[in-house]
Amino acid sequence: MSHLRQNIITKDWVIFATERAKRPHEFARPVEDLRSPIPAYKSNCPFCKGNENPSEIEYLRLEDERGWRVRIIPNKYPALSPLGDLVRCNEGIHRSITGVGYHEVLIENPHHNATIALMDIRDIGDIFQAYRQRYKIICQDKRIESIIIFKNHGESAGTSLEHPHSQITATPVVPSQIRQRLFDAANYFDDTGECLFCRNFADELKAKERIVLETEYFVTFIPYAALSPFHMWVFPRCHSSCFGEISDLEIADLAFALKTVLAKLFYGLNNPAYNFTIRSMPTDSGHANYFHWYLAIVPRVSQAAGFELGSGMYINTAMPEDSAKFLREL
Repeated sequence: MSHLRQNIITKDWVIFATERAKRPHEFARPVEDLRSPIPAYKSNCPFCKGNENPSEIEYLRLEDERGWRVRIIPNKYPALSPLGDLVRCNEGIHRSITGVGYHEVLIENPHHNATIALMDIRDIGDIFQAYRQRYKIICQDKRIESIIIFKNHGESAGTSLEHPHSQITATPVVPSQIRQRLFDAANYFDDTGECLFCRNFADELKAKERIVLETEYFVTFIPYAALSPFHMWVFPRCHSSCFGEISDLEIADLAFALKTVLAKLFYGLNNPAYNFTIRSMPTDSGHANYFHWYLAIVPRVSQAAGFELGSGMYINTAMPEDSAKFLREL
């Protein structure tokens, strides 16, 4: 019989359909779906080294004697603009705000065929260094209330360009999902005097069965009530509410952790599409005892359908314990 579990952090109820559960290896992409080898350079790719637009704004560049390693540029089709004033308009029940904010692209590597799962750890560290630098700069803009860093890998995850890249967006409001999680976490802290996130991953460390990887500064695990197969969270061991507070040592360790778990997905599930996002405190909140930043990885190995849309609940056909064991042993 199926059973339901609640994710204590998101408050989502998840149905685990054990009668139609798949074995972990059954989520792997069919070999025939894998693309032919990707070249290291494409003449028509705007992100490849040598194809840079000299008139393009460049917010950040990390480089060495070989040239640039990471670049941050404006999104060609931005959802938000850094130009203009923040203006609110309330007309009865109708509310609007001018679309000020940031929408930037971080080009992760000069090579078209690079992928984080196979990159050098130093190169992955450069990506997080660039995230941190840009995050801190955008935080200084008083119009901004929330910064979302995310990556889409693969067509079914929403990527439109093959060259490895991720995005940084900054909004003039705190999205309702983030606001609700902050509210729930603050209530838990008021009731218990402890951080809900710290308690969650402490329980996972004690149970062990859903742990995928432990490093010096981070713990990667599949939540007890994961919304989808192989959904993973990467938590800092030390309490920190804001991604911008990450140290150089932690960046190096996070680069190793992310490479390791993405390599497990790459080899174990034949390079599935995935999204990852960094969940952090809104920019105006400072340090908070009740919130803990983390990185979420969501492989796109299943598809939400009418039930999820109609109910807001998810059906997961993979038991977190089985998925974590599969990844640990790769």
